[in-house]
Amino acid sequence: MINKVRAAVSGLVESLSYKHSTQPATCTPEQQHPEARIPSSTLTCRPAFLNLTPEELQGSKDHTARTVLSLKSPGDLHWGTGYAEVINAGKSQYNEDQACCEYVIVQSRDEEFNYNCEESVQLEQKRQQSLDKVESRIRFYYWGLFDGHAGCGCASFASRFLHYHICDQLRDLVSILQQPVDAAAPLCLVQETTPENVVGTLTHEKMEPPLKATVRFHLEKQVFPESLVIGALENAFKEMDKQIERERTIYKIDGGCCALVAVYLMGKLYVANAGDSRAIIIRQGRTIPMSQEFTPETERQRLQFLAFLKPELLGNEFTYLEFPRRIQQKELKKRMLYRDHTMTGWAYKTIVEDDMKFPLIYGQGKKARVMATIGVTRGLGDHDLKVYNSNIYIKPFLSCVPDVKVYDLTVCEPSTDDVMVLGTDGLWDVISDQEVADIVQRVFASHENYLPNRYSLVAQELVLRTRGILKENNWRLPNGSLASVDDISVFVIPLAGHRS
Repeated sequence: MINKVRAAVSGLVESLSYKHSTQPATCTPEQQHPEARIPSSTLTCRPAFLNLTPEELQGSKDHTARTVLSLKSPGDLHWGTGYAEVINAGKSQYNEDQACCEYVIVQSRDEEFNYNCEESVQLEQKRQQSLDKVESRIRFYYWGLFDGHAGCGCASFASRFLHYHICDQLRDLVSILQQPVDAAAPLCLVQETTPENVVGTLTHEKMEPPLKATVRFHLEKQVFPESLVIGALENAFKEMDKQIERERTIYKIDGGCCALVAVYLMGKLYVANAGDSRAIIIRQGRTIPMSQEFTPETERQRLQFLAFLKPELLGNEFTYLEFPRRIQQKELKKRMLYRDHTMTGWAYKTIVEDDMKFPLIYGQGKKARVMATIGVTRGLGDHDLKVYNSNIYIKPFLSCVPDVKVYDLTVCEPSTDDVMVLGTDGLWDVISDQEVADIVQRVFASHENYLPNRYSLVAQELVLRTRGILKENNWRLPNGSLASVDDISVFVIPLAGHRS
């Protein structure tokens, strides 16, 4: 039923607990089956690493108090990572954000054992021998933020399973990634042969008739280790989306979610983003973008091109062309600016009856929507999402494939003040990258360098700053402007944490 994840689990995928540990988890593959990990409580629970009491969990749902939740101990997350969150101001019934932090050991697929054919004692001996072979496994650290919409089910489900899919995709790469090669050199050369022979004519001035020969062309493609990991992350997101589609009715997985994931593997940070959450690195006071946000405006040409190729997806109710504003009936046969999927600029066209349909992309900025329905264009789930009062599905336009950016920690010596900040859009709606960097530096400057919870203090300050203060029934920032009324979740990851 869950082929990829089941393969990962039965192949000795071992995800460690949130507390630091030097040993893999000892639970059996049967205990690690994904269905056994579904919590008995509702999917509205908060991240397990917060260790909330029932009273604290109940208090976290108060939309008027909006209590900021943070870690109870600085060692609750790997690397000393800081985390903080707060519920929205009544936008939705529950906090639709979810978060996950894991340390995962990936066992090579070549080291699998047949659990049905081995005696338990022999199995344990072979299993231990395999775990003792360093070359048969790799490890990665994992942080994930999932911003749900139209319900919290999809975000909760993805937070529990996406790292399993990443693990499964990496299993084929264990031995390859451990080859002692120069990172700047290609890992291997893949030869491709044209499917059919190409017949060429070889001629010579003294040759009559011309000599004909069969020529087979070979193409060599350079494959780098980094690109293999990127491909594994991309496929993991796709497999996660397929699992949600298959099991959405079984587990009542409602809505969809944006997904922002950071993976530390073999000296490099890989940041995969599908949605409008954002990640930045703050190093020596400067900001480095580690993600791009996917909205109807940033992905206009991709959406229009899909509608151009498959006009049936528009249901005869929408047009893939974009106009500066909604066309009125009186403007029929007049000239107006427009652009299609091939254009970045604007040109004039004569308005015809077909242009009177509602535009595929309507609105600007945060108010832009696909088919007047959704404001993000990438993420997981949303398989049942339709245009209001119609049978037009929106999912074909929503991609689950993330954009992946890489930061090499082996070429720099990060200090304890260098961090990566991951945040859902509730944070970035009211604050800029530079303002975040300023807050990070200010908090560090006011606390001792050795303070163990300094990264949690930064996360708390970022959430408090963007949540604002309740004044006259409105949440306001210190400058008096409107604060964020959305769910806010923030990871603050120390870049020097990998050395510990």
